[in-house]
Amino acid sequence: MAVPHGPASVAVARRRLRRDLGDREIPDAVIDDAVLILSELLSNSCRYARPLPIPAALGDEVESAAAADLLDPDLGETGGILVRWQLHGEDLLALEVTDGGAATRPLPARPSMTSRGGRGLGIVGQLASDWGVRDAPGQVTVWALLPVRAHCTPTARSA
Repeated sequence: MAVPHGPASVAVARRRLRRDLGDREIPDAVIDDAVLILSELLSNSCRYARPLPIPAALGDEVESAAAADLLDPDLGETGGILVRWQLHGEDLLALEVTDGGAATRPLPARPSMTSRGGRGLGIVGQLASDWGVRDAPGQVTVWALLPVRAHCTPTARSA
């Protein structure tokens, strides 16, 4: 889905992901982790990266009517961010956020105990089985893989 480059898009993407995964009967624990990962990736994109230009943001994946959603005349916004998720079999959920890139590559920070931010990619690294950054001309994609089955395994009970 294409979303406008701005903080309001995070809530829209979270709701859509939660609804889509719920419709696919993904376990609640996986949905909660997926929503948190997507929130971190999309928030970082909105905060640090440039938007994709509208033609790149729309690509072949989104209806042309979505162009209106990426234009905010009050803010002068003329671009957006691509958000994707896909189940690979029944075992793995891939989450991706693609933007126009930033001055630096996304890397986990080492925030102090009193820092108000800088923990997002650390959280992603703890929840995801793997994550990384993929570059293409004029765009950067940050992706994360989340195991679906690991959350379904019953926990051992003590006797």
